[in-house]
Amino acid sequence: MQTVAILGSTGAIGTRALEVVEALAGQVKVTVLAAGENTELLARQIFQFQPRLVSVGTEAAVKDLTARLGANAPEIVVGDEGLIEAATYPTDIVLNAVMGARGIQPALAAVRRGARLALANKECLVAAGSFIMAEARQHGALIVPVDSEHCALFQSMLAGQQREVERWIITASGGPFRTWETGRLATATIADALNHPNWNMGKKITVDSATLMNKGLEVIEAHHLFAAPYDKIEVLVHPQSIVHSMVEYIDGSVMAQLATHDMRLPIQYALTYPNRLKLSWPRLNFANYGQLTFEQPDTNKFPALDLAISAGKAGGYAPCILNAANEVAVSAFLAGEITFVRIAQVVEETLAYESGGAPSSVDDVVAMDRQARERARVILMKGG
Repeated sequence: MQTVAILGSTGAIGTRALEVVEALAGQVKVTVLAAGENTELLARQIFQFQPRLVSVGTEAAVKDLTARLGANAPEIVVGDEGLIEAATYPTDIVLNAVMGARGIQPALAAVRRGARLALANKECLVAAGSFIMAEARQHGALIVPVDSEHCALFQSMLAGQQREVERWIITASGGPFRTWETGRLATATIADALNHPNWNMGKKITVDSATLMNKGLEVIEAHHLFAAPYDKIEVLVHPQSIVHSMVEYIDGSVMAQLATHDMRLPIQYALTYPNRLKLSWPRLNFANYGQLTFEQPDTNKFPALDLAISAGKAGGYAPCILNAANEVAVSAFLAGEITFVRIAQVVEETLAYESGGAPSSVDDVVAMDRQARERARVILMKGG
């Protein structure tokens, strides 16, 4: 039996991961749960899965959770240190579904002890990918991506050798605004941005999908995960979201991974790799799809994609700054403080202020992440 720590257990990925664990019926044991402040849901998860260690975001959450669980409470740790402790706890697998740059330190803690990292947090590779991948290689830790696109690339690469890959092709749904006129985006509401045509995800990643920033972050993630040169990574809009990504080999063969819009599939793959197990998830019925279409992304309408790819190519601190500014801007949009089109503008302006140099350690990355967030907030307050 494999043991797993699920970090971000009350979020969209974490709750689906627990569905997968339940469906695996004893083949995977949850020994660690980490969440923020949703103690009501976390308490139910603890009752069901009986973890040995639980991490929460605040002292207030500790008190509330203890009151809910009484004598049944496991060991509870708190804050960023508690999150690292959760990733350090001896499990076979760490599923990192923590949102944003907070996932960096838990990812490092997991790979440094040689655990399998089931990675659903792309931001940690965007901001600190070179450090995390180096630690994974040093400690022999396997990273299996949970993002549907990178899981598809991971599986498609099993058909050949890395030196034989000609292109990594990452597909994008195009988000809810794919067919909107550019001028109309200025009027886009929060509800519009969260109305994803195919996927049911958390709010932040759904907004990133709407701006196409998510695809830019995925390009940077693919660069680190697969040692893929940026000039060999392409983004292709595929509105049906059935082909999750593709790998083209030097002989012209293209391997693609296809599946339904169900995040339980890549989660299951990451938990059971290299084995494939038959569970009762809905299957793909090709007769339901009259055609599968592909088109180039419109980077004039969605400038965030080019911003992200340019930051990835620039390297140094740029990807960290990009990610930090985007998190701040998306949060402001979801709070109703800025318009949809302002998100990419804030990111671009933050990159212009904070540029140059390169981190020599993860501590440098964390410091720049904090600095870039402060700069982005100043830009938001000034409105320019």
